[in-house]
Parts: sequence; structure tokens; C-alpha cells
Amino acid sequence: MFLRTLAWIVVCSLSLTLTAAEDDSPTYLTPEDAGPDFVVQGEYDGDVNADQGRERWGAQVIALGESKFTLVGYQGGLPGQGWQRGKRTETADGRTSGAITRFYGNGWEAELRDGVLKVYSDGGSLRGTLKKVERQSPTLNASPPPGAIVLFDGSSADAFDHGQLTDDNLLRADCSSKQAFGDHKLHLEFRTPFKPLARGQERGNSGVYVQSRYEIQVLDSFGLSGENNECGGIYSIAQPAVNMCYPPLSWQTYDIDFTAARYENGTKTQNARITVSHNGVKILDDVELPNGTPGRLDEGPGPAPLYLQGHGNPVVYRNIWVVEKTEPNIEH
Repeated sequence: MFLRTLAWIVVCSLSLTLTAAEDDSPTYLTPEDAGPDFVVQGEYDGDVNADQGRERWGAQVIALGESKFTLVGYQGGLPGQGWQRGKRTETADGRTSGAITRFYGNGWEAELRDGVLKVYSDGGSLRGTLKKVERQSPTLNASPPPGAIVLFDGSSADAFDHGQLTDDNLLRADCSSKQAFGDHKLHLEFRTPFKPLARGQERGNSGVYVQSRYEIQVLDSFGLSGENNECGGIYSIAQPAVNMCYPPLSWQTYDIDFTAARYENGTKTQNARITVSHNGVKILDDVELPNGTPGRLDEGPGPAPLYLQGHGNPVVYRNIWVVEKTEPNIEH
């Protein structure tokens, strides 16, 4: 049975596990090449007999390399499907031996085999079964509406300075749109690599710099607590309401509504504001941006390009389009 554990245990456990960078760690770009740990890693959903009766629980199993894993359990269901900050969370470390991955928690244990996670009490009685699920963003492959500016549809990287295509016609990170934008809505899709031995900011790092001034982090933050330097966060400004990061090698979506800062005679009179949905779930709701984030352009008036940060990881993008909310040449 999932027993009472404070949510901060999740943060402490994973921050100790996922800290030191591994620059030379193996990097996998396809599930076919990723090995057996990738098959175990993922999301699981089901019901568990708890003290209060039958409860819905979700679980995320994070691969740490060399057959080692961390399991995070979520009372109410997976993030975005029942679990919210403040609800109970359970963690356990595990290891694969043969065909079974075993986890040992605080008064409970679990066995994972062939996509089925069975949860037992410490007395050995079966308390619940969770099955592997593969979620897909409801805005994945969203079509640009009439009047949208299509920056990338897989046919060419010509809309970007330093734009480069992969062999399978995806857009590599580290490029900047030739067109500048003021107030706008942005849709894009991204995929992080699978780097099981990497830690922290080496685990699939990139970033979406709106106006090249405000970074929304892109990172393999699957199973973490959701901080401002993890996927969906804005560095030092805002953490996501919930960590909606899918497992690595999954296609994920950002849908962004941005209102630029206002200036009069070179002096800022109003901060920029942003709303972000990650994989269809609103994680930042009309957040005020008091300053820019480091790494690209300083905050200032006027339109500026979209920048997709290059950070030494093979993060790729696709289906990028913009809907302008004001005339692009109006000074903000």
C-alpha cells in the first residue's frame, strides 16, 4: 500500500539522484536503440486499496541507467490527470533483475513486469495494479489557423538563421527566427533525447526563448518536482503549476500566449506577461515577467525573434507556428 510520505521526500530523493552532470553519457535518439531500461521507464495508471478505500494512483518510473530506477507515485492519478501539488506522493528506488523490476518503498513494495506494476503491502498482499500508459498531448500535430505564420513544417529551415534539419527533417536546436514578434501566440513541438546516465541540466537541455528574452526551459524533467529551472519553468521567475513533462523521446507541446512589455521613451511601463500550456495542461497562467532571463537578448522595447537554445544536447523541434496579436511593427 502507498503509505503517507511528505511531498518534499520526492524532491530530496531525486535531487540527490539527479544532480551531477555526465558529459560523456550515452545518448539515444530512437526507442529502438534505447535498450531495456527505456522499456521499463514510463507512466503507469491504476487503482490501489488504501486506508480510505479504493484510490486512483499514477506512477512515473524514471530510468537512471545500469538497470536502476526511481518510482514516483501520485495520489489521484498522473500529473495533469488527478494529481496536483499538495496531494500525497510516494517514492521508491528500484532495480531490474531478469524480467522483473522491483521497488522498495516505505512500508510497501512493487514489481514491474511486461508493462504491469503490481503494488503490495509490506505483508505481501496485493493492493493494486497499475498499467503502462503512453499519453499524447491533445495539441500534438495542431494545424496552424488561417493567418498564422508557419516557421517550420518540416520542409525547410529557411525561416531560421542557422536553421539545420536532421536526416528525418526535424529542426535542430540553436537557431533563431528571421522574423521578429511582439504580442503573439506560439505553438511548437519538441523532443528530448534519452540520456539515462546524465544528470541535471545535461539531461536533454534546450530552451524556448520568447522574443529571445524570456526562456521557457526545455529539459528531460520527467518525474521531477517541477522547479523554475526544469521543463516548463521560467528561470528564477516561475515554476510550473504541475510538472507535465512526458518521458524522453516523447513528442511534447508548448502552446504559449505572450504579451510583450510596454515602453515609453525607452522606459518600461508594463512588464511582459505569459501563459503556457505544456502537453495541453495550463502550467503558467498569465504570469508577469519582471525581467528577462539570461542567455540571449537583454529585455527591451520592440519585436524580437524566437530563439531555440542550443545547449549541446540533440533536442529537436517541429510544427512551429505563430499567430500575431498586434501589428508587428508597433513599438512595445
